[in-house]
Amino acid sequence: MLCIGQNYAAHAAESGAAPPTEPILFHKSPNTVVGPHDEVLIPRGSTHTDWEVELGVVIGRPARYLESPAQARDCIAGYLTSNDVSERDFQLGRPGGQWAKGKSCETFNPLGPWFVPACEVTDPQALALRSWVNGDPRQDSKTADMIFPVTEIILHLSRFLVLEPGDLVNTGTPEGVALSGRFGYLRPGDVLEAEVAGLGRQRTVCGQA
Repeated sequence: MLCIGQNYAAHAAESGAAPPTEPILFHKSPNTVVGPHDEVLIPRGSTHTDWEVELGVVIGRPARYLESPAQARDCIAGYLTSNDVSERDFQLGRPGGQWAKGKSCETFNPLGPWFVPACEVTDPQALALRSWVNGDPRQDSKTADMIFPVTEIILHLSRFLVLEPGDLVNTGTPEGVALSGRFGYLRPGDVLEAEVAGLGRQRTVCGQA
């Protein structure tokens, strides 16, 4: 579970940060993964649980010291809709900056509904991403707005670690999250939807851990 932070300039700005000069990497625990219609649990003590629709990339072959975007593309098995749910106070409000703590709560990564093979996605940089809370639009962007495109992310990561078949790479979220201050954070009973065009829409209900 490898994730890229602040990969859309507008989201970096709403987070109060300058656009990164290289991909920001953090990890999520594997048990964050749930299905596209499973319950998302608000952690105990949480007041800042947030949504993040993202393009998820599944690795299909080992990626180690790759030399070109073409090699990176050959390592991709397929794509799916991913929601990198985050607890912002756990992530940003604790000493030292604790991204993994804010990203790794149980149920914090709904995936699906479909896994779409890479050969069926003509251009991963031409996909619309959208999210809704209780039916109200939140995020509405496209993967063309990524600072670092998919192949550049895979190429870059391969210089620091070995990507294995089955690894998931979340590629960042666009603007429109609660961290911006424009929307309230998630509460039990809220209905969260996330969609990447051609990869299907999730619908999850928030519960209490």
